[in-house]
Amino acid sequence: MTDHSGSEAPTASPLQTYLVTGAAGFIGFHTACRLLEQGIEVVGLDNLNAYYDPALKQARLAEIDRVASRTGTAFHFVKADVADKAAVDACFAAHDFDRVIHLAAQAGVRHSIEAPGEYVSSNLVGFANILEACRNAGTAHLVYASTSSVYGANDTTPYSEHSGADHPLQLYAATKRANELMAHAYSHLYDLPTTALRFFTVYGPWGRPDMALFLFTEKMLKGEPIPIYNEGHLERDFTYVDDIVEGVLRVTADIATPDPDWDARSPDPATSNAPFRILNIGNNQPVALLDFIDALEEALGRKAVRDLLPMQPGDVKRTHADVSLLKSTVNYNPTTSVREGVGRFVDWYRDFYGVPAN
Repeated sequence: MTDHSGSEAPTASPLQTYLVTGAAGFIGFHTACRLLEQGIEVVGLDNLNAYYDPALKQARLAEIDRVASRTGTAFHFVKADVADKAAVDACFAAHDFDRVIHLAAQAGVRHSIEAPGEYVSSNLVGFANILEACRNAGTAHLVYASTSSVYGANDTTPYSEHSGADHPLQLYAATKRANELMAHAYSHLYDLPTTALRFFTVYGPWGRPDMALFLFTEKMLKGEPIPIYNEGHLERDFTYVDDIVEGVLRVTADIATPDPDWDARSPDPATSNAPFRILNIGNNQPVALLDFIDALEEALGRKAVRDLLPMQPGDVKRTHADVSLLKSTVNYNPTTSVREGVGRFVDWYRDFYGVPAN
């Protein structure tokens, strides 16, 4: 992967072992592969649920195995649900983890409106189990996925970790904000270093079929209309998955510490007097949804049939990440352009599904 900051990404010493939950998921898969390429052993935990096609998750696991074989670095897969405390505890008992990267969650903004119970189980109960396991194991650093969706009704952009995120617009965002608060309690009570990473609209190869790029590509290749909400008047801080993973690995290597300047009389939500912090990871360049579709049309070599629809419940019109804190913390910020990233996704999609170029 290209390092856009001009310095080498940190590489951990040999014989380290990391736990990556959600390893068969989109970001978890890419994270596990990168760790193996750095010579870090990975234990991947995933329940392989049917929220989207489990065959894609199995294909990701097969690719991780190929990377492990090529690099000579061990990958161990544990099929388990993070909401199963006994299974999580058994995983921690069987391995001594140098770091924990918690990416398992029930994803999907709109699905949380339809199936809220799944989010309580995975995102709240599951995260509580991970926190407890890390506390008991004395984990050196817990890094976990949050989301730009926590900013909710906050309409001040670019979104800053220093501003409020207490008005979520759907349960998915509420569970992720709850994770941040739960983590702070553990950082305060047990001195457990934790870092929340607020991801902004991640896309790229091996992505999720329920997300716009995958869905649009599939429909455009079939000649079907693509659903465009708010009649296309939306902007997103689309962030390429390799850039996300680079940020995850840099942050994981940089253990959270108490902020010596934190003031309890004027508390900064991004840091604490405990070893706790919150960081945005986004491209810092909002792109209009219609421009994103233009890039996809260019990559596919065909025009989309555009079905213009009203705004969806729980959605926001614009996201924009302030990444100055990420930059000052680990000297990194994403830079992959939408046209470059969309082109890479289309190349992967054609190869994976055997779709010939026009």
